[in-house]
Amino acid sequence: MKIVSGAEWCYQSQFRCDHTCTVPDSWGKLHHQCSGGAQSPVNIVTRSVQRDEHLIPFKLTGYEKKLHGHLINNGHTIQMDLPSSLKIERGNLTVPYKALQFHLHWGKNGGPGSEHTIDGEQFPMEMHVVHIKEEYDCLSQAAKDGTGVAVLGFFFQEHPSANKKFDPLIDALKNITYPTNRTTLRGVSLDMFLPSRDNLTKYFRYDGSLTTPNCSEGVVWSLFESTIPLSKEQLASFSQLRFSDGNHMVNTYRPVQPLNGRQVYYSRGHAVLISTVLLFMSTLLSSALSLHTQPL
Repeated sequence: MKIVSGAEWCYQSQFRCDHTCTVPDSWGKLHHQCSGGAQSPVNIVTRSVQRDEHLIPFKLTGYEKKLHGHLINNGHTIQMDLPSSLKIERGNLTVPYKALQFHLHWGKNGGPGSEHTIDGEQFPMEMHVVHIKEEYDCLSQAAKDGTGVAVLGFFFQEHPSANKKFDPLIDALKNITYPTNRTTLRGVSLDMFLPSRDNLTKYFRYDGSLTTPNCSEGVVWSLFESTIPLSKEQLASFSQLRFSDGNHMVNTYRPVQPLNGRQVYYSRGHAVLISTVLLFMSTLLSSALSLHTQPL
């Protein structure tokens, strides 16, 4: 499988007369899969999702453990490699998947920047935690499998107050301003950066692709409804990073792609089914108690 080098493709925000590179609309010229029929990201229309009771909560292993990882500016985003001891199971996945890395997509100074959208709404930023099946050694190998890659996606929302849990990450950005710059993050866990486990039961699921070239399809996407709060200043700090041409790293997202008949599923069906049963039982119990307490 051909892996397209970073110098060949770029985001729309990088295109200039003196810096011609291949923008998202033309990625298919670099790799045919970028013109495939099951591409990501997509716009999720909530009225069209189908509830699936098999989408039970994930089992996250190692997400709570402290990490000492390398954070790098790779020329398109920031990325932190994760130890393979971090794993996800359940959530209607057929096998366990081991963590590979996480990265982010953002806008400009806290403006719209997520890749996926919900009913047309674009969030300020989106985090992708990338996993591959345990049998594979790398992303390019796993991407050849129709379900070899599983990505957990998280949306960010602007909040009046700063999210202190993100301080170590945001403080580290000043050390990776330019491509190939790297620094070490110590004493952080993946749990620190995500919504609480109790808020990870509601998510959307669909089959898609990687959102950068070579756009390999066969990615199992899970996008969580609960958002991550960051202040306007925290969100804007990512825009101080630089692309390889020296310009500010902004609007690092691929536009949404056609669904082409794919179905998007929603996990809440399982919870709704349980709630409906409990409500029915509660109503019956209340009726029985009411009859029992009526005077003769």
